[in-house]
Amino acid sequence: MKSVIDHNFTGTRIINGDTFEVLKSFPDALFGGVICDPPYASGSADQNGKAKSTAAKYSSVKTANPLPDFEGDAKDQRSWTHWMTEWLIEARRVTKPGAPILMFIDWRQLPSMTDALQWAGWIWRGILVWDKTNSRPQRGRFRQQAEFMVWGSNGHMPLDRNAPILPGVFRQAMPPFQKRIHQTEKPLEVMRDLCKIVEPGNDSPSGGIILDPFSGAGTTVLAAALEGYPAVGIELSKHYADASALRIETALKDLDCDSPSAQTAAAA
Repeated sequence: MKSVIDHNFTGTRIINGDTFEVLKSFPDALFGGVICDPPYASGSADQNGKAKSTAAKYSSVKTANPLPDFEGDAKDQRSWTHWMTEWLIEARRVTKPGAPILMFIDWRQLPSMTDALQWAGWIWRGILVWDKTNSRPQRGRFRQQAEFMVWGSNGHMPLDRNAPILPGVFRQAMPPFQKRIHQTEKPLEVMRDLCKIVEPGNDSPSGGIILDPFSGAGTTVLAAALEGYPAVGIELSKHYADASALRIETALKDLDCDSPSAQTAAAA
């Protein structure tokens, strides 16, 4: 597969394909940051539960037109950790030295994600909290109302980077189910804040294009565009690749964005 993205890229793009194969098509040190929400392969304490549909695991709202399931979420913890390490190695190759990485995860897979990040050669720099403000209540239990973001960098990260001071806790409710286009869609407001950790400008030694290897609803790519960054998303599902590309195109058109960052397409 020949890469359609190079160091001069200034738009937004959703690529429909397998992350492993698409990452191999990119040149070294292309991206200024990785922000993503990989399949958690969680949602249950046992393998029978993990094998359920993603709708059964992650959606408590039943509708006449349910959102399609997504793949890659039925692995056990050992195989999931190995899988994470493999794509993280390739993602590090295509990321600039010093560039940041942020990955969403829940409490069950949090330890394994930090292992995979370090095994792949990234420097682990901490954990951020997304307070969803609400969750399914359980009597006699604490609410599971938080998810987490493991973050790190591709090697040394200078203190004088062109990036602001950002919070360690982000408090924002999940998007209403009726307005989502993906089962596990993240809030656009949170994603816009997260994008600010990436240095702007393709000519920056450690900044530029933002990559989301599991783009789903396209929220990272849309957030990046709204913050002025070029961005590329990779999505395995043809349905979600098309739906997210349309979402981004429509949102930027509604804002009268006529810059190159408003150019979005789904590619095979």
